[in-house]
This record gives sequence, C-alpha cells and structure tokens, in this order.
Amino acid sequence: MKSKSMKQEKTLSATLVSNPFAFSSSSICADDECFDDIRDTDPGVIVKMSNAVHNMLEGIGEDPEREGLLKTPERVAWAMRFLTKGYRQDPEEMLKKAVFTESYDEMVLVKDIELFSMCEHHMLPFFGKAHVAYIPDGKIVGLSKLARVTEVYARRLQVQERLTQQVRDVIQKVLNPRGVAVVIEAKHMCMVMRGVEKQNSVTTTSAMSGEFLSSQSTRSEFLRLLNR
Repeated sequence: MKSKSMKQEKTLSATLVSNPFAFSSSSICADDECFDDIRDTDPGVIVKMSNAVHNMLEGIGEDPEREGLLKTPERVAWAMRFLTKGYRQDPEEMLKKAVFTESYDEMVLVKDIELFSMCEHHMLPFFGKAHVAYIPDGKIVGLSKLARVTEVYARRLQVQERLTQQVRDVIQKVLNPRGVAVVIEAKHMCMVMRGVEKQNSVTTTSAMSGEFLSSQSTRSEFLRLLNR
C-alpha cells in the first residue's frame, strides 16, 4: 500500500505543478461552480492537502486507488479551500466599500441570514441563521454586507460563540454605530452525528454592544422584531 501512496503523491504533484488548474470546478464537480473564486490557490497547498486526505482514506480502511476514490483527495482539498475561504477575505475592507453617510437613526435589522461553518474541534459542519442589527450614527452600510461579513467569518474553523462576537465587533469597529446586536441559531453536527447524538438540539448565542446593552427598551424591540 505504501508504494501505491507514493505513486499517487508523485502523480498528483506532477499534474498540479504542470497545470495548477487541473482540478478546477469542471473536473471536480460538474454541477458546482463554487470553485471559480479559489483557482489562484497555490498548487503546493492542494498537493499537501490531497496527500493528507489520501492518508486518511487509508487510515479508515479504504483503498484510495479504487475507481470511486481516485479523485476524492483532490475534490476534498478544493472543497476545503472553498469552505475555509474566509481566511483569505478581509471583512473590514468588505464593509468599508459600502459605507454611506445617512441621517437615519433607527434600528436596521437583517434576519435569517443563512450560514454554514465548521466547528474547530471536530471539523464537522454547523449551520443555521444569523440575525444582525445595528443603530446607525450618521453612517449606514449596504444591507448585503451584513450577510457577507457573516459569511466571511463563518467560512473559517469556528466556535459559534466567537463567530457571534466577531460579526458584532467588525460592524462596531467600521461603522461606530450606537449599538450592534447579533443572534445566531445553529445546529451542530458534532452533537448530532457523534457524541451525545441529540438530533434536535439547537444552540443560540448573542452578542450586543452600545444601546442594545444599556437600553432595555432597545433590546426588547430587537427581540420583538426577531420573533415576528
């Protein structure tokens, strides 16, 4: 099996060095265009990750040389690069590109932002919804950017508690609003597929700043809007 593994590594390395885009979206998953934005990935990274997956397949008792698994290491490597693309994105710069001067000073709330992430403890998915609100103080931001910064932080290895705080903090830093509130509700596969195996458990986390902390009426309005 060791000789097969070495052969696999040499073949993959040679292919990627000669053609870094050899395992682009068209060759990995024909029905998925999600890899277009990561084709600038260093081919050496893909080789390293693919070899690790190859070893993992052997570790679980599989034969990486059988037909159905021949391209699995590369597929997993590219998929992981996509699922963790948040490491290569700057949420502050993303917000700054869509900040506008505006006198509006009431709460802005974007509900039900779908998110997908992976827990850093088992590298299993967790997914759910984020609800993001802020109270402007002379500056507003394009609504889609609230979803985008959530996506950036979610596309990293995470714990839900930290993810919630990161979304709050970046909005507070860039906009300097009168307050920010973030609530995330998610289901964790590390609790569903393994461990305690509780199929219907949902974790809710919140992070607030400014008037959402100091004003009971503001916090109550936020929670009331969430439940509509």
